[in-house]
Amino acid sequence: MKPIISPSLLSANFRHLGREVESIRTADWLHVDVMDGHFVPNLTYGYPIVETLIQCSTPHPLDIHLMVSNPLDHVENFARCLSPQYGGSVTFHLEACADGDADRCLDALDAFPWVKKGMAIKPATDPEAVLPWLGRLDQVMVMTVEPGRGGQSFLPHRLESIRRLRDLMDHQRPGRHLEVDGGIDVNTIVLCAQAGADVFVAGTAIFKKPDRAAAIAQLRGAVHV
Repeated sequence: MKPIISPSLLSANFRHLGREVESIRTADWLHVDVMDGHFVPNLTYGYPIVETLIQCSTPHPLDIHLMVSNPLDHVENFARCLSPQYGGSVTFHLEACADGDADRCLDALDAFPWVKKGMAIKPATDPEAVLPWLGRLDQVMVMTVEPGRGGQSFLPHRLESIRRLRDLMDHQRPGRHLEVDGGIDVNTIVLCAQAGADVFVAGTAIFKKPDRAAAIAQLRGAVHV
């Protein structure tokens, strides 16, 4: 599948958000990390920032990653922020779901057919844990660092999880996205692509470069076939 580059705005300068978004206009998606200070230690932005991003980032789909406890309380509101014209995705963590909540989150997202439904797993979670929901998902995200903080080093053992998930998805949910998030740069992106990923979240590898368009082109070129 065509590689998708999704810059993580967690690494952007929010004092100049419009300018930062403009600098990554050649990206495919924009990755939005929503943290509640509970499921992960850090606290980031909520609905107002997402609404601002929609105003300044179109036509980029927003790739919303909910690192929050009780995702059922949030998935519908974030999905409602995304416009039918440009779409986007809402991804919640399996580990944050109480019994039955994953199904209820997906039920809530079903009301927004223009929004891709995603599930994320942390490094300690067995990839096969997503199997009960794989038939309903548009994308699965493998965290290649511990969630909650940008700039961490890639965890090489996650490559096996990526490979296992790609095999499972090709058998049960072919054509759906397998996303990786954490420590992605021009070297690790190649390893992840070889393992089967097709969506790549990169923060510092893009925003720490003076020419963000060139950084995106370099990442895309490393895995383009």
